[in-house]
Amino acid sequence: MKTVLATRTVEIPEGVEISVNARVVTVKGKLGELVRDFKHMPMECRVVKGSDFMDAIEEGEDGYEAMDKDFVKVDLWFASRKQLACVRTVCSHIENMIVGVTRGFVYKMRFVYSHFPINVSLAGDSVEIRNFLGERRVRKVKLLPGVKYIRSEDVKDEIQLTGIDITKVSLTAAQIQQATNIRHKDLRKFLDGIYVSEKGPAPEE
Repeated sequence: MKTVLATRTVEIPEGVEISVNARVVTVKGKLGELVRDFKHMPMECRVVKGSDFMDAIEEGEDGYEAMDKDFVKVDLWFASRKQLACVRTVCSHIENMIVGVTRGFVYKMRFVYSHFPINVSLAGDSVEIRNFLGERRVRKVKLLPGVKYIRSEDVKDEIQLTGIDITKVSLTAAQIQQATNIRHKDLRKFLDGIYVSEKGPAPEE
């Protein structure tokens, strides 16, 4: 069974500009600009005023305030169950882009080792991991564009990855974690590695 019309909206906060052109969404904020292409999803995506869909806004003080605000509206017509899931996915991506250009994202990673201390350093645009399980091989992970590497000063054996694009920050963190995968050993005993300990939007100043 197909749903005739599925609609979701994302509120555009102050200080953020969003433009949509042929399902390519551009978000501008104080920290930078993000562009994402949603052409692989058969949907309508546009920027609308709150007053354009007053029926969806409840009456009251909040409702009248919403009439003056801008929203990103996503419509999907005659969608199957799997296509319906795309509506919320697109809205979540747009919300993450808004958070990224206003606050940014931080991923904190901790070093776990039982005997051989893990040495991590930044060389150019690559993170170099040395002395993992006492191995002499140097593991290198390239930082994706827009991702910054910070060595925590107050916490021992911790690094921070920051950026405005959550996909690039999280992918860099995943690549660092996977660089320290242990093979051919009992994973219950050998727990060494670099793991994500905390993640989310950067704290507001």
